[in-house]
Amino acid sequence: MPSPLFFHVDLDAFFAAVEVLDNPSLAGKPLIIGHKGPRSVVSTCSYEARTYGVHSAMPMSQALRLCPQAICLPGNMKRYSAKSKEVMAIIDEMAPQWIQASIDEAYLDMTGTERLYGGAREAALLLKRRVRQETGLTISVGVASSRFIAKLASDYRKPDGLTIIPEGMEEDFIDAVGLEKLWGVGKVTCAKLRGHGIRTTRDLRSMSIGRLKDLFGEAQAAYLYKVARGQDPGIYSTESRSHSISAERTFFPDLIEKEAIELYLLELSQEVGWRSMDEHFMARTIGVRIRYPDFTTVSIQTTPDEGIYNSSEIYEWARRLFWQKYRGGGVRLLGVGLYQMYSGDEVEQGEFFKEDAERRRRLERAILDMRRSGAQIQRASSLLKDSQERLK
Repeated sequence: MPSPLFFHVDLDAFFAAVEVLDNPSLAGKPLIIGHKGPRSVVSTCSYEARTYGVHSAMPMSQALRLCPQAICLPGNMKRYSAKSKEVMAIIDEMAPQWIQASIDEAYLDMTGTERLYGGAREAALLLKRRVRQETGLTISVGVASSRFIAKLASDYRKPDGLTIIPEGMEEDFIDAVGLEKLWGVGKVTCAKLRGHGIRTTRDLRSMSIGRLKDLFGEAQAAYLYKVARGQDPGIYSTESRSHSISAERTFFPDLIEKEAIELYLLELSQEVGWRSMDEHFMARTIGVRIRYPDFTTVSIQTTPDEGIYNSSEIYEWARRLFWQKYRGGGVRLLGVGLYQMYSGDEVEQGEFFKEDAERRRRLERAILDMRRSGAQIQRASSLLKDSQERLK
């Protein structure tokens, strides 16, 4: 039986990279994707902006103080979605099994493909080459025997990196990464560990699971115990792509501000909405997933009386579900998913009366077609405002 082999593919500074691809004069300049409003937050930024300390979910006012020369762009989710689809199509051709985790990342199960490609390195290099040649974008790839190590490896050398962790070398790699940069271990957790004399991943491995539970609770203790040993903590979704469409974002630092939370709910709603529309699917069920800093993860779903048609509806439901389930405090991960998918041609009886929703979906379909031809559309903020007005 072949050994497990996973790739984690991460598009490098994806939104900013697409903007540079469409406007090469922006190359090498600090770019911030997001609106300049007083309560706005950074959606993402280029590597040039990151050198000034700018990062995702940072208040825009703070980002512009750190990097006043930055070029701010409102973002174009429809364009990003189209480029993401190009990359995912290449992945679909090369990987026997894969899961799209978000608009800019995917997990590939490449187990048993060594004969097909000549080895993991050869397969990863071919994937990187195809993405660059066919889309104009770069990806960083992590290769390992588990999804967790593969994800950590993809972030080890960025941008345009390739990091392969041979089976049996997971603990050595974890030690090289270091406790502070270990994916999923935030500043608060590190500070608490240091308070108990734990300063390295080796120190963390020396702690018993019982002691970790005393300090952090059961969920976070189990996570720390496994990741310190390079083991997959089992936090990855394995839902079939054919029956659901979902997107998630992980945040460091955690999301706290209401405006930031709702911005990312909007982006995730738009992402799954445009993906479902592009694949001619509708959904009967919508769900929201929340992970807190202590790694407690909760989910909530609802099945409306009628099918979910468009990005605006998805956002409205996602927003309601989030605030219904939210316990307060920081948010480490946020996800929006559509389930019980069915063909858009299979309009249920009763849905003919959803004239407003149907008009909105036709408008979004027209926008998608216009975007593919380069036409401009409304900004994300207008959809957010429209949705908020409808919820009042």
